[in-house]
Amino acid sequence: MIPAENIRDWRGRHVVDPDEAKIGDLEAVYVDTLGDEPVFVTVKVSSLFGKSRLVFAPLSGAVVTPDHLKIAFGRELVREAPSIDTDGELLAEDEPSVFAHYGLDYRTGSLGERRLARR
Repeated sequence: MIPAENIRDWRGRHVVDPDEAKIGDLEAVYVDTLGDEPVFVTVKVSSLFGKSRLVFAPLSGAVVTPDHLKIAFGRELVREAPSIDTDGELLAEDEPSVFAHYGLDYRTGSLGERRLARR
């Protein structure tokens, strides 16, 4: 797993898929509150009309290279992922859809606490 303190240094760098197709630029890291491990990043993508948004992409299987962060998921899947506005925040009730989009299990903490925290 990539340490959170290291991946934060990559903010603004390109994020690419397994075929090295550019998805967008890394904006933020989200850690799992159950273990404080980085599990998702937000990637800044632009639409055809120039409006930017932040999509969520898992870090499982990600590789850091000198030029970019390569994630294990395809460009189209990531671009279709749940998103927030560039100045928005992920609401607690939207967390399960982020995990479900990638077929990942979602569970809250034992007291119902949120699963993701932005770092």
